[in-house]
Formats: sequence, structure tokens, C-alpha cells
Amino acid sequence: MADNVNKPPHYNHAGIECIEAIHAALTPEEFKGYIKGNNMKYTWRENYKNKVEDLRKANWYMNYYLEKLDADQSVLDLKNR
Repeated sequence: MADNVNKPPHYNHAGIECIEAIHAALTPEEFKGYIKGNNMKYTWRENYKNKVEDLRKANWYMNYYLEKLDADQSVLDLKNR
């Protein structure tokens, strides 16, 4: 069964996750806007489309972004030692 929140099969092609390609193509500021926009989109449409699934998707985007921020901070911390 497909997991349309955490790993939707339609966002992976040839082993490349769409979110990773987008992240690589955008500047950090652009990527932050992309994440915030998707979070808002899924929160906004929650009552009109997929209910709880949309809230889970909004949460997924925020968690993804926070994980990337934590990873980036860890790299900076190592460089500054």
C-alpha cells in the first residue's frame, strides 16, 4: 500500500525524490519559501479535500525542513570547532 504522506510513489523517479531535486535546485531562501508555501497549502485545504491526510502532509513538510536545518547546523558546528 502506498504511503501518500511520507513517500508518495508519484514523487520518485529513477531513485530520485522530487523534494531532493527541488532542494538541490533552489537557494536556501527559495527552498524555505517552497516549504512554507506547501505547509500553508496543505493546512489551508484540510477542511476541503483530504482532511487529516493534508495535515499530515503539512507536518511532513515542516519536519523535513527542520531536519535539514538541524543537519546544516551540525555541519556548521563541526566546521567551527
